[in-house]
Amino acid sequence: MLRDFMCDGYRMRILHDFQGLAIRLTDERLAHILEHPEMIGMESAVELTLAHPEQVVESLSDPEARLYYRFYFGTAVGDKFLCVVVKIIGEEAFVLTAYLTDRMKRGVLIWPKGK
Repeated sequence: MLRDFMCDGYRMRILHDFQGLAIRLTDERLAHILEHPEMIGMESAVELTLAHPEQVVESLSDPEARLYYRFYFGTAVGDKFLCVVVKIIGEEAFVLTAYLTDRMKRGVLIWPKGK
């Protein structure tokens, strides 16, 4: 589910992950993501990756960061995983960045459980 609202003069979207966690995506962060030409047109894939990831890991270098992965065929740079990086501090969660990659990084497995 996507909701837009204004906060301190900036437009912000609230996305929800597979567990229902509300995650902020500001226009500033979206613009940062879209600076990379291969990410143009992938805005809806960011939302889909959060809601229906194939794997979620806690970053080994930053325990407050979760990496959500989903595989996409036929992106601008071929068949790739989309990684959406979410920072979680207390009850606040927000998108830091998103990028296409050939492989998933290692980390503490959050989803799916029991793999």
